[in-house]
Amino acid sequence: MEPFIKSYQFHFIKKQTQILLNGQVSTKDPNVLYALQLLAIEKVFELFPDIDKEQEQILNFIQSIKEREQAETFLLELKPYVIPFKDINDKFLKNLFPKVKKLKLPNLEIIDFREISYLGWTDQASERKYLVFVKENKFVGIKGAFKNSNKKGICSLCNSLGQIGMFITESKPSVKGTYINKGRYICQDSMECNQKIINEEKLIEFIEHMNH
Repeated sequence: MEPFIKSYQFHFIKKQTQILLNGQVSTKDPNVLYALQLLAIEKVFELFPDIDKEQEQILNFIQSIKEREQAETFLLELKPYVIPFKDINDKFLKNLFPKVKKLKLPNLEIIDFREISYLGWTDQASERKYLVFVKENKFVGIKGAFKNSNKKGICSLCNSLGQIGMFITESKPSVKGTYINKGRYICQDSMECNQKIINEEKLIEFIEHMNH
């Protein structure tokens, strides 16, 4: 079977398995646990409006999860069906950011591309951050200044609480030749951020805001 699960959907499913495990700890009421199982599978199926019978059978196992080992096995068996982030290499990234002469590249070999909805890395020396998204099957590269903050806050990409920093881009000049800076708070750690992305809404909103 071809992969049919997007990375953010996989992380959503992972979150639902944790909710089921938490339920097993907090209550022994079979009615409550059954309700949690029904709710979990309902929410998961809502992510896949065009699901077929074979895919449905694979996802249905979430209803049987009662122990951590079952959850880990389920997610491990689900992983091959996750659509990986589009294939990229160092040369491609250099072409995506052609104006950056000494582009510091991430170590692509250690990245699990099934775990990410976007690629992000920071050049600490220049205090710049690079973000790569896929929108409508095309790559979008956004670079900007990045300053870590000493506080926790809501990230504009994953919409979750975490250690954030201000990401600022310089837009194209207007007719008068002036530039407008655009900024948003995002997670300092892009890999950690990806783990918390459970829908695409904020990603799309971020790209549209920063690119216009």
